[in-house]
Amino acid sequence: MLAEPANSNATTEQAAAMRIFIFKSEARPGLHAFSADLDGSRLPKQFRPWRAVGAIAPDGNPPHELSREVIEQAIRTQGFQLWRMSKKA
Repeated sequence: MLAEPANSNATTEQAAAMRIFIFKSEARPGLHAFSADLDGSRLPKQFRPWRAVGAIAPDGNPPHELSREVIEQAIRTQGFQLWRMSKKA
């Protein structure tokens, strides 16, 4: 008799979670991006150079309470997700 895998209760969403890399644009201060590839090859060229500044593990939370679901969907469809910090009042 075969034993069930330990993670058999994992949801499809959890199983499909990706490692996300965080980038900062050197050309446009305050502009950041998420991408699934460490080299950032799919990031918009007009905002190059991009510098990798961090990563989010498949089970980790994005910074600033950004939605992981929205980020992953954008990466799947566009190859990246741009974001910027709002200016403090």
